[in-house]
Amino acid sequence: METTDERELALIAGVQLPGSTDESAAESMGELAALADTAGAEVVSSFVQRRTSYDPNTLIGRGKVDELAASVSDSGATLVVFDSELSSGQQDRLEKALGARVIDRTALILDIFAQHAHTAEGRTQVELAQLSYMLPRLRGRGIEMSRMAGGIGTRRGPGETQLEVDRRTLRRRIKKLQRDLADMEAVRSTQRKRRARAGLSQVSLVGYTNSGKSSLLNTLTDSEVLVEDRLFSTLDSTTRKLVLPDGRSAVLSDTVGFIRKLPHELVAAFRSTLEVVRDADLLLHVIDGSKGEETGERMAAVTAVLDELGAEEIPRIDVFNKTDLIEKTEASDIERRYPGGVLVSAKTGAGSERLLSKISEKLGPTRVVLLEMPSARGDLLASLYREGRVIEVVHEGETSSVTVELPVDRLDAFRQFIR
Repeated sequence: METTDERELALIAGVQLPGSTDESAAESMGELAALADTAGAEVVSSFVQRRTSYDPNTLIGRGKVDELAASVSDSGATLVVFDSELSSGQQDRLEKALGARVIDRTALILDIFAQHAHTAEGRTQVELAQLSYMLPRLRGRGIEMSRMAGGIGTRRGPGETQLEVDRRTLRRRIKKLQRDLADMEAVRSTQRKRRARAGLSQVSLVGYTNSGKSSLLNTLTDSEVLVEDRLFSTLDSTTRKLVLPDGRSAVLSDTVGFIRKLPHELVAAFRSTLEVVRDADLLLHVIDGSKGEETGERMAAVTAVLDELGAEEIPRIDVFNKTDLIEKTEASDIERRYPGGVLVSAKTGAGSERLLSKISEKLGPTRVVLLEMPSARGDLLASLYREGRVIEVVHEGETSSVTVELPVDRLDAFRQFIR
């Protein structure tokens, strides 16, 4: 197989159905090309067909299959990636007719996740998603091991053993992975409870993949989390301490980005990681402000995933990032269309102070109080430093007077010491 710089040559194909605009179809295909590039392929050609409905046998119909086969031959592509989900039968018929491996968008995304999963939990989640995707596609005789031989769309998740793949084996393996994830979730739940006892508010970054969530996390918390200009560069949840303008501390978490047609298998497998979203007190919806007309569709895709997670009722701030890439007129248009939003640039830091103030406002009001507590209770003083802004401490023998600004909803925890 000939490649360019060791990259597999790929042709991408899509079907535009009634109700889909040319702009929407072009954006979806552009995204598919970016996914293929992230997976390690070089896209050498693209193919889009307008149809009133999908062909049940080949998705695109016999005549277009012949046309697509000619494109595959002319381009030298060894892989064809469809933007729509394929059944096992459609995939088999297309592979025979095209003389190339055929995968769909879901398999491509799963392949990218398999490459980017680094922690034990991430690897387990990816493998569970892959097997959940494979299970309904098995034929009675089982899927041939040649399908798992290598290449984009066939990459096994890290840690997966060489198995004879059949329904019984897959179901056994899926149950084992689900048990492992449940154990990992128990550890994560303990960590969440510990933070809750400390009175720390939970703020979670959500957004379309490559919208700049990790960059914003670094800007707001002065951290150095890995940032790559690639789709799905962040899979594993990252948590950092966030110091707010009023002196309060919160926990800021980042996790996997969303995308249109995000495979349900991934949402289900990554549910434990995404619990950080559902448990948040506040969501920061990070939006690539430089995407123009695509912005609305991307926001809708994120909202759909949040709804699936049961996080639709959590307070949210729309954060329009990458404003260093847009003109002032475009920024004004965003402010007009989304009056509650905050415009920032994670790259330059512009707007970050306004965002931090907005976060403080959303997390609730504070109140300055005077506390008198035993000087020996260093644990109480430490809690005040974590949960609020300590203004003054005066030690007088066995008693300490502490002037502190606290969130109103945390006053009850110190009620007995308020004077």
